[in-house]
Amino acid sequence: MSEPESERLVDARADDSERALEGALRPRQLDEFIGQSRVCAQLDVVLQAARRRERPADHVLLSGPPGLGKTTLAVIVAEEMAAPLRITSGPALQHAGDLAAILSSLQPGEVLFIDEIHRIARAAEEMLYVAMEDFRVDVIVGKGPGATALPLDLAPFTLVGATTRVGLLPGPLRDRFGFTAHLDFYDESDLRSILERSAHLLAVTIDDDGISEIARRSRGTPRIANRLLRRVRDWAQVHGTGDVDRTAARAALDLYEVDALGLDRLDRSVLDALVRRFGGGPVGLSTLAVAVGEESETVETVAEPFLVRHGLLARTPRGRVATGAAYAHLGVAPPAGTWAAQGLLGFSDATGDASPGASG
Repeated sequence: MSEPESERLVDARADDSERALEGALRPRQLDEFIGQSRVCAQLDVVLQAARRRERPADHVLLSGPPGLGKTTLAVIVAEEMAAPLRITSGPALQHAGDLAAILSSLQPGEVLFIDEIHRIARAAEEMLYVAMEDFRVDVIVGKGPGATALPLDLAPFTLVGATTRVGLLPGPLRDRFGFTAHLDFYDESDLRSILERSAHLLAVTIDDDGISEIARRSRGTPRIANRLLRRVRDWAQVHGTGDVDRTAARAALDLYEVDALGLDRLDRSVLDALVRRFGGGPVGLSTLAVAVGEESETVETVAEPFLVRHGLLARTPRGRVATGAAYAHLGVAPPAGTWAAQGLLGFSDATGDASPGASG
């Protein structure tokens, strides 16, 4: 078995202590937020207009992979609107009563942040429709034929929903958000700026080469960049002078098994199984997950997006396939006759799927 998902150094999710540190590094105002410039410009218009009207902002839906700043933007929405922030998550709302209790206690203008909103239970989701549109919930009193729906008016509020899988949100829920935005992975220059800011807040002395080394291995994700910075800082304090340069960054990240592309042990296990055990594929997701000792969902949502994005793995109708780049990264020559050896993997810009027979 590979290490538990919560222990992965480059995992985008964190335990309570990690979240506390990440929270301390979060910007509190929109002009402090680095990256996602188009999303920030659009959101700024939404918030400024709401302030001028002296009304709560429209509901906001933020989608994208974990660790890109969805929670941070929810905090910023509350700060910019000078409003309290209430935080919950989709898995915590498994009954309509759970959601009704939260909604009925909101103060006027309060911001409600629901993380992983696509995982809300169906009954709570249907209650949310009316609450978002009419600021009202219907409380059912009694059971059976004698049950009665009592309307309960709510204080106007702003809902900020975050999801890593926007395709799982039903259309009626998506349509009730006044502003929707998708967060993309960050480029290296933005990550360097984020690391410079975080190093200053953490009182870490780091040079440009050290920042560049960490940024290059951060998978385009600020949360991972900040986590790697803290582990490199630890290494420098234990084994070095306390200052971080490229040598210290490389030594620390090699110790924590984060390679030059940002792949960790799970990522390399997936590639290694695909290449060495299954001849490059195609192989089904469940079979691949069993081979690396992980759940299918973990492989699909944690490892695969990064591997596909970097052209190391392809999804085909018949299963997962290793690309020529995967063989090159592992230092293995692709067997003659495979798609990787012949360079016959074509990719769809929209889905990342691959099909045999496409050139390039």
